[in-house]
Amino acid sequence: MDAPSCNADIVIIGTGMAGVTLARELRKFDQDATIHMITSDDGQVYSKPMISNAFAQGKSPDTLVQKTAQQMAEDLNVRVWTHTQVQSIDRAARSLHMDGPGGGRIIGYGDLVLATGATPRPFEVEGSTSVSLPAVNSLTDYARWRAGLTEDARVLIVGAGLIGLEFANDLVNVGYRVEVVDPMAKPLGRLLPDKLGRIMQDALTDIGVTFHMGTTVTGIAPSVNGNVARLANGERIAFDHALSAIGLLPNTGLAQDAGLTVKRGIRVDAYLRTSDAHIYALGDCAETDAGVLPFILPLMAEARALAKTLTGAPAPVDLPALPVAVKTPALPTVVCPPAPGAKGDWIVEGDGHDRRALFVSPDGEELGFVLTGTETKARQTLAKEMPRLLAA
Repeated sequence: MDAPSCNADIVIIGTGMAGVTLARELRKFDQDATIHMITSDDGQVYSKPMISNAFAQGKSPDTLVQKTAQQMAEDLNVRVWTHTQVQSIDRAARSLHMDGPGGGRIIGYGDLVLATGATPRPFEVEGSTSVSLPAVNSLTDYARWRAGLTEDARVLIVGAGLIGLEFANDLVNVGYRVEVVDPMAKPLGRLLPDKLGRIMQDALTDIGVTFHMGTTVTGIAPSVNGNVARLANGERIAFDHALSAIGLLPNTGLAQDAGLTVKRGIRVDAYLRTSDAHIYALGDCAETDAGVLPFILPLMAEARALAKTLTGAPAPVDLPALPVAVKTPALPTVVCPPAPGAKGDWIVEGDGHDRRALFVSPDGEELGFVLTGTETKARQTLAKEMPRLLAA
């Protein structure tokens, strides 16, 4: 068995928000532990949620960068391995086999944390090998996609979920012509009751977004004047640039190859421990008893708890109901969805853009809510009344 090139008390795979937040939290409890972080990209620190409304914030890709990998390494006293791919995990030897600049390396670990994030769900239709249908899931993706946008471009967005709507609102606000296609009857169909889905669609339509709901893209092709998308309902959409926003899939391949328990995500217990006592997971790649939680507030709570656990004070993750803000200025919206499979009905109150919807069980228990317009001010008050996602 080859000896490790170096060893670390804690190794974190991933320098996205999950990995960086964990490193920051770890340093609150332990200034001396050796921490190594590994990333396949350049390791720049940025706020991923800001990408989908960067135009509205007046932010270019460069100005979204908060710190370079070197600055993060110095600030947190960690070693960052950039442009480095972890090839395999040797659980018996507690080591990683990596490939990066300078060739292959082996690094030993005391505890390993998988913060490997998620990958855009692939979208392929007839013609997609000749016309680009990119997804944006990183700052590098965004910089490349934004650099290709031409003035007054026609943009096709596939997917009317959170990311699709946020990009649609941001793009139309700066003059792009945006058309959105989604198979569901209303935008945010998995999060909003039908009435609020219609209000969201109307609000975005009023500022210039065109919707094609209840249908799908069946093919795309280049044309004399840009590109053309064929829809299942027979419509045609002319576009210059496209964006696929149909969701994310947790990155579980490395964990699965190592023999860890994987379902939808990497399965973890209340302490974010995987099926290996020395390997943990958090963020978009992890599946808790509350499911995969691809949102910022759960990620931050997970990082705080895991930092305590890794520094000798085991702390289970304790998650209250955590409302999610939808960054659509056309209709400010906060969503606190009920647990998957919950039984009940939506009760919607209010007028115009100012609505409050409560998801109520058959026995009268309030299990979730949606707030729009000025009603979003009630988010914290209502959140305290909702069931906890995870209880310690």
